[in-house]
Amino acid sequence: MRKFSCLLLVGLLSVVYGCSPSVSRKPYFDALEPATVLTLEQDTTLALVRDYFPTADMVEKADSPHLKVIPNPGYDTLIVVLREDTPLMTVLNIHIEGQIGHIPVRRNVPVSEKAPRLAAFPPLPDTDALFTLKAENTPATLYVFWQNSLVRTVQINDSYNVMLPGFTALQDRSWIRAWAVNDHGISNDLLIPLEKGRPVIQPDRLDRKDKHTLIMYQVFIDRFFNGDPSNDRRINSPEVLPKVDYYGGDLEGVIRKIDEGFFSDLGINTIWLSPITQNPYDAWGQLEDPKTRFSGYHGYWPLYITKVDDRFGNDSILTRLLHQAHGKQMNVILDHVANHMHQSAPTLQEHPDWVTSPVTPDGRPNFELWDEFRLTTWFDKHIPKFDFSRPEVCMALSDSALYWLENFNLDGFRHDATKHIDELFWRTLTRKVVKNFPDRAVFQIGETYGSPSLINSYVKKGMLDGQFDFNLYHTFLNSTVNTDGSFVDLWNELRSGLMQYGYHNLMGNISGNHDKARYISLAGGALAVDEDHKLAGWKRNIGTGSDIGYEYLAMLHAFNMTLPGIPCIYYGDEIGMPGANDPDNRRMMLFDGYTSMQIRLKERVKRLTSLRNSNMALLYGDLFPLYVCPDVLAYVRIYMDQVVAVCINKGDDFFDFRSLELPFGLKPDDLVPYMGETMVAPKGFTIMKNE
Repeated sequence: MRKFSCLLLVGLLSVVYGCSPSVSRKPYFDALEPATVLTLEQDTTLALVRDYFPTADMVEKADSPHLKVIPNPGYDTLIVVLREDTPLMTVLNIHIEGQIGHIPVRRNVPVSEKAPRLAAFPPLPDTDALFTLKAENTPATLYVFWQNSLVRTVQINDSYNVMLPGFTALQDRSWIRAWAVNDHGISNDLLIPLEKGRPVIQPDRLDRKDKHTLIMYQVFIDRFFNGDPSNDRRINSPEVLPKVDYYGGDLEGVIRKIDEGFFSDLGINTIWLSPITQNPYDAWGQLEDPKTRFSGYHGYWPLYITKVDDRFGNDSILTRLLHQAHGKQMNVILDHVANHMHQSAPTLQEHPDWVTSPVTPDGRPNFELWDEFRLTTWFDKHIPKFDFSRPEVCMALSDSALYWLENFNLDGFRHDATKHIDELFWRTLTRKVVKNFPDRAVFQIGETYGSPSLINSYVKKGMLDGQFDFNLYHTFLNSTVNTDGSFVDLWNELRSGLMQYGYHNLMGNISGNHDKARYISLAGGALAVDEDHKLAGWKRNIGTGSDIGYEYLAMLHAFNMTLPGIPCIYYGDEIGMPGANDPDNRRMMLFDGYTSMQIRLKERVKRLTSLRNSNMALLYGDLFPLYVCPDVLAYVRIYMDQVVAVCINKGDDFFDFRSLELPFGLKPDDLVPYMGETMVAPKGFTIMKNE
């Protein structure tokens, strides 16, 4: 093997720790989490520096070796223009306080099978390197970043040894990132977490603050467990059918299940609580078939956005819940509703001008126009939408979100209706979060239905960590439930997401959620794909259908648990609870009396979470396809000396895993089954790993 020179960071010393040996300066850029990649979608791109460095105040200068950079007044907004000589990858240099931060810049180019591929492996025994980068489809240009500094650009062929100087050990947690580029395209991105300057090899060196380790469980509070019947307060009106009245679930019920070990036993380390803010005591809205009004059992009609709904608990109970969860090394994130408030809310009474018009400019009612007027549309007549184009509204509503972090030791937010809220709000909120809680790992994930580019426009260091990948879920659903569904479509959607969000994204990979029919009812045939899913839930008792639905749901869990991103289980999906769309998908949670199929599914989910929690390849490994056809999808994830390969098979025939060719010189015989067998069963999956 050709011997390559080692990567050194000597040039960083003067940048990070001062302009001369006699001048000591606290590092700015390299104390921050790595900036989001700037993707150039067109010849001219508008870039906001605070999207990449949210604490930045005054930018002294911005430039690039391969781009024309035009600063706008105030130097917060930059116009980035492609030049004739702009390569597929370069950097944008941001100068603040005499220091330079590097934002990785990549051009949006079509995916090519001839683009380079990178993976990290243990260092060769005859070197002092931290690890070795192996590359395929070379020669290529390698770009290596430590934190927010480009530390090396070098031509590579088959491998490259990486070393760092001693000063990187001063930070408890930092990251190395790397890309490779050739004439055909850009490689996958590598992300290597460091602990005091050394690569993290074992998951036990990570903790719940490492966002890539999260496994999330969505708790719909009113429908989870009734821990305190004394706070039950149903509307009990003939105008409200029981399905949309309160059931009695509360925060005490969540505490009970934390204490009983329900979440820990399932392998969950992050609980997502549905909204807990005070909702109205009366009924609103109107459905004609069947005829009913609705309670606010779901929590999405806040009257007071800084008060715990007394049907769910109070401040002290929430504090105790957080204490109990943290004691079991679990995060708790809160579903936060900023888009709207109930019309009876004192805030709206005091500021009636803070809402958008209920009429569109062309005179139509501005209700449920989700895409056409996404930034102004109301969700319903009784929940007016805030006008987030106004700075004073953004300041006030972001302060209300900050209230929960200031008064409770929460670990983050799930943000409702993300695409319906102006970007100004997300920038305002996240800037406050990072400035007020610089040492706190606050995870923020959004909800947006739309194109990957729209979803990704909110995923930046200055806005959100990630969003739920509904497009990937819908493609899996269509690929498995529709008779003409194909895993080729699933791979294309997955690959598109990896290119859009990165190979180390924090996107949420869901088994379902509170706005969708239960997957198992669709997969088992109890619910038709093309029928009205809400109406079906009112008209008949929706079950699981054929037992094959359990196999498909297990396959979905296996898919989610082995992808980059954050797996998220909607409550009850670990046992295959059935249901049509809401409110039928919000039945009371079952904790006992399971059928044999439910017990088997839950045990498989526990095996999957156990593997994800214990294997770095599933936390920080890169993903490479092995085989794609209409009925079979196989891929492998690699991190250092840990390898996990996955094969899902929705066909009617067995598939031989050992017929696959693995990248980087790996062999199928090096892997042994963890779940399934080397002959992958029809309507099944196999997960292989090295010993």
